[in-house]
Amino acid sequence: MKIGIISDSFRLNLHDGLKKAAQLGADGVQIYAVQGEMAPENLDAQQRRDLKRYIADLGLEISALCGDMGGHAFTREADNAYKVERSCRIMDLALDLDCHVVTTHIGVVPADPNHPRYAVLQKACRAMGEYGDKVGCKFAIETGPEKSAVLRPFLDSLGCKSMCVNLDPANLTMVSGDDAVQAVYTLAPYIVHTHAKDGRMIHYHDPEIIYDFFAGEESVKLAMEDCFIELPLGEGDVDWPNYLKALKDIGYDGYLTIEREVGDDPAKDIGMAVDFLRKRI
Repeated sequence: MKIGIISDSFRLNLHDGLKKAAQLGADGVQIYAVQGEMAPENLDAQQRRDLKRYIADLGLEISALCGDMGGHAFTREADNAYKVERSCRIMDLALDLDCHVVTTHIGVVPADPNHPRYAVLQKACRAMGEYGDKVGCKFAIETGPEKSAVLRPFLDSLGCKSMCVNLDPANLTMVSGDDAVQAVYTLAPYIVHTHAKDGRMIHYHDPEIIYDFFAGEESVKLAMEDCFIELPLGEGDVDWPNYLKALKDIGYDGYLTIEREVGDDPAKDIGMAVDFLRKRI
């Protein structure tokens, strides 16, 4: 397995974040590509070539682009034509940068396949999956809001080889209360990228409420510190020995990409995370 870092986690500009990842000994980087200088419309063909060369000269590769749209993700059909089109353009950007994975949150998949939102998510994901199949890019759903036993049949229903999984063990541990080790075996055929993150659930709250809060719903009153806490690798409730063993058991040899969304000194925490993983893979 290889070690990646979400370069945006350093809270630096793009090029400084990439240099910092290289200095810490990462094999690759994941980069947000929705807004700002990395948005597809802000990178012409020459700029894409220049960025690809810059990353290669640092001894890095791009493990994935993050195409997370935020808000209600793909749960509202009226918004999905624009979001699907934009996601396809991010896949095009990924391919121009010699990357074949785009990750995103799609919203909460209902446990009941007869729920109206289930069909809305299926339609959007199938459209992106069919485009991914056409151009050769994986579109990886990040785990978290629903348990892996719910996500697996949803993926099976799509019939697209490119609709895959970005497995984030901390999201499963902190939000849905799922077993991240068992999730590896449940989602095995679909895992193409993973996040290395850790945390602990404080009190269980319905993931529907949590993700409505993330989407900016004013009616939702919630304090994240009452729900969960993100912690440095090894200090949370992710069972790293058995989680890493499970990944090896299924033959996964891709990226463990470090994500650090909180903390006063992300570079220090990320450096510790690199050391933590190097000793265990």
